[in-house]
Amino acid sequence: MFNGVEYIRNVCKERGISISSLEKKCGFANGYLNPKKLNKLPYDRALLIADALNISVDYLMTGEEKASASKYYLNDETAKLAQEMFEDEDMRSLFDMKRNMPPERFKVHMEFMKNLYKQEKGEEF
Repeated sequence: MFNGVEYIRNVCKERGISISSLEKKCGFANGYLNPKKLNKLPYDRALLIADALNISVDYLMTGEEKASASKYYLNDETAKLAQEMFEDEDMRSLFDMKRNMPPERFKVHMEFMKNLYKQEKGEEF
């Protein structure tokens, strides 16, 4: 039996996310993540869940991160702020911005952020 449902439930509980809202976000039927019904999780579905929860597939499947897994954010405080931003529905749009934006416009946004960063560091731009 697939025991990753318990890891999923734990992460959802920690983050205040209901299982039904996770299922909806991932496009699954209501009750899909029922541990009594789910014997194994297809990899494509595991990727969707891991992405929605901002965790690795390793953690999703085992409850542990591999020691060699690299962190996306090198600074724990930045990672925490990014997670808070991701979990805030109003702020999440920043993560989804590129998905619906023409590439030219997204490049302008990226340049703005790079210039702002340089300005904050005291660099010329």
